[in-house]
Amino acid sequence: MTAGCFRHAEKDSRFSNKQKKLLKQLKFAACLEKKVDMSKVNLEVIKPWVTKRVIEIRGFEDDVVIECIFNELEVKNPVSKIMQINLTGLLNGKNAREFMGELWPQLLSA
Repeated sequence: MTAGCFRHAEKDSRFSNKQKKLLKQLKFAACLEKKVDMSKVNLEVIKPWVTKRVIEIRGFEDDVVIECIFNELEVKNPVSKIMQINLTGLLNGKNAREFMGELWPQLLSA
């Protein structure tokens, strides 16, 4: 996986159909309904927390997962639910849901 991790998947209709299905099936934290204005977020403040939290979840420093999250956050208007779907394969469903439920309120309060 490289920069953008899942960016190419969003443009491919084979993946968009699966995303639509997952959007209906997965559980999402209520806070993910709100949009984050990334222009107000200082990513350099969030990055250490993301790194620490991924280490807690994975049990080791997983640079691929951490970089994927950073890449997702560097987009002007990240879509929270799509981000959770993308992270589900890397963190598993429960951990991705919990992580996004913790991350999103921090981004909203920025």
